[in-house]
Amino acid sequence: MRVFRNPAFLAAVAMTVLLAIYLGLVAQRAILLVNSDAWAGKLMGTALLVLPAIGLWYLGKEWRLGTTVQRMSSRLEQEGRLPAFAGEASPSGRLPDAAAEEAVELASREVELAPQDWVAWFHVAWAYDAAGDRSQARKCLRYAAELFRRAGR
Repeated sequence: MRVFRNPAFLAAVAMTVLLAIYLGLVAQRAILLVNSDAWAGKLMGTALLVLPAIGLWYLGKEWRLGTTVQRMSSRLEQEGRLPAFAGEASPSGRLPDAAAEEAVELASREVELAPQDWVAWFHVAWAYDAAGDRSQARKCLRYAAELFRRAGR
């Protein structure tokens, strides 16, 4: 399968493994503190157990988003509907300001016409990403993934 050779996927797997090792070490230290005789150690150990729990929750959330986005982009690629923007992009994929504004404006109009369409939200997310607004792109992509999952795809 092509996705397993993708450098971004391999980087995500590597980071997940490193984070899992780190969370395991933190959990081990927390358990040692909980099993100590001092009440302060027990209290610190209990508080420290919260960090691995939050880390695992966040890791699961991000992998769920990543796999959903991969399914969405694969589907759009098969249908020939992946977003394409006019203008010369930089090596990082960022568009010049004028082209970026136009891409965001066009994609935003698409969302206004079909606010419950995951494809429209996917396109606006990629427009924001190409414009360099990663925060807004991620918000839109999360919403597109939510709509995609609701549609049962």
